[in-house]
Amino acid sequence: MVMFQKAISVEKELLSHLRTYIEDETLRLNDIKRFYAKVADLHSHVYHSPVAAMANPLVAYTLIKRLQSEWLNVVHSNEAHENSQAFKSGFEKEEGRLPNFEDLEGAAKGLMRLQDVYSLRVEGLANGLFQRVTAGQTMDIYRPAVIVPLSGDDCFQVGKVAYEMEDFYHSVQWLEEAARLFRRAQGEWITEDEGNLKDTLDHLAYSHFKTGNISYAWVLSQELLRYDPSNKRVSRNIEKYEKLLAASPPIESHHTVLQRPNSTYLHTRHVYERLCQTLGSQPKHYENPGLFCDYFTNGNPGLILEPMKREVVSLEPYVVLYHSFVSDAEAESVKSSAEPGLRRSVVASGETQSAAEYRISKSAWLNDTTHPIVRRLDQRITALTGLTVQPPYAEYLQVVNYGIGGHYEPHFDHATSESSPVYKLKTGNRLATFMIYLSSVEAGGSTAFIYANFSVPVVKNAAVFWWNLHRNGQGNGDTLHAGCPVLVGDKWVANKWVHEHGQEFHRPCSFDPEE
Repeated sequence: MVMFQKAISVEKELLSHLRTYIEDETLRLNDIKRFYAKVADLHSHVYHSPVAAMANPLVAYTLIKRLQSEWLNVVHSNEAHENSQAFKSGFEKEEGRLPNFEDLEGAAKGLMRLQDVYSLRVEGLANGLFQRVTAGQTMDIYRPAVIVPLSGDDCFQVGKVAYEMEDFYHSVQWLEEAARLFRRAQGEWITEDEGNLKDTLDHLAYSHFKTGNISYAWVLSQELLRYDPSNKRVSRNIEKYEKLLAASPPIESHHTVLQRPNSTYLHTRHVYERLCQTLGSQPKHYENPGLFCDYFTNGNPGLILEPMKREVVSLEPYVVLYHSFVSDAEAESVKSSAEPGLRRSVVASGETQSAAEYRISKSAWLNDTTHPIVRRLDQRITALTGLTVQPPYAEYLQVVNYGIGGHYEPHFDHATSESSPVYKLKTGNRLATFMIYLSSVEAGGSTAFIYANFSVPVVKNAAVFWWNLHRNGQGNGDTLHAGCPVLVGDKWVANKWVHEHGQEFHRPCSFDPEE
């Protein structure tokens, strides 16, 4: 969302340059209209009788001058070029701040991710709505205050990103919507569009072919050939489809139900997406009589006069939500401190760290020596948990911002391999997680605990705490969790990971080796 805010700022500058260009061009065109009106008036009132008109030497002179000089000045005027160059120069000044293709690709992937996780209809998204089909009925899962529909070119670009990744499940859906919108426009030319109906039909026909719907690929290719009769490649494709159809008569039609490909790495996808779709609402989960809310002091003198509002969300794994952990001002301070250092988030990959599609966000690390707000938060975390949270017994505060469809698929915070970078601090594994919600979101973004079968919604200024390890030092499998994609809003969190060493007297081992 930080990038989004910067993009808005850049586009405001571009709008200013465009307004100047339009104003200059309007003056130029008005002057051309004046010239046209002057000459047209002469032809209407003076030249209707050429012989009489040419008898006047002034009329003859002005006609000759106009044809020899004035028309040339109008036709070869540099003003249009100068206006265009001034506009281009203004654009080039901002060009370095513009999103690149990787940003566009990431935004398109974000929309497809939201489509999948929340079972959204592409047609609804194209109409600016967030809808899914439940029990045969189309339902709004979120209705934005401002509805911004997508154009045919908007849908074409998403479909093209999917197409180039050979993700034909998504390319078919988005290109179908693009084709529908382009057909409705009836060939209207729009300056800013890159795609058109011909390009869309070309990509869509091949996408259907790759999903096995050869008969509809043939239908679309025939439609494309009507718009582009000389396209030999499309003619060859039609011949190819006809041979395939002759060899194996089709059962399918263009109404073939697309099958979403199985995930090769996310074995808990169904549970993960179901929990995300609850948007943090699980009434039956909260019927557990062992769950409660209270004012919590942890026996700390600093909390006696102002206890923390504690909500026990789960007993196994033990997950607690501390309401109003930070103030609005503190949350803004953390975000503004982190913003200059935000970079694409990475994940552990063997002994190193790298970016991955299953974690889409930007993050920065803050230490307590350069950022006083971190010292205050560390003291508050210690008061609530009793744990030592200063490095090296805990990591620096990680601040994370999630962009369009930003998420973190199911993962453990603790290391599950001895070669993990988590051990570089040489203070053991990640014992506990303390995660602070620094913002609210309008929809999505819950923290889903997969095996424990519940999710915690984003509660502004609250903090979620859980133990990653059992008392015997073994990882707690029930802490497998995910950051659900942000459907609408700007999600900021801050993570404090506390390590084993330094906590021996704060969370000692149990007499039971299995605990």
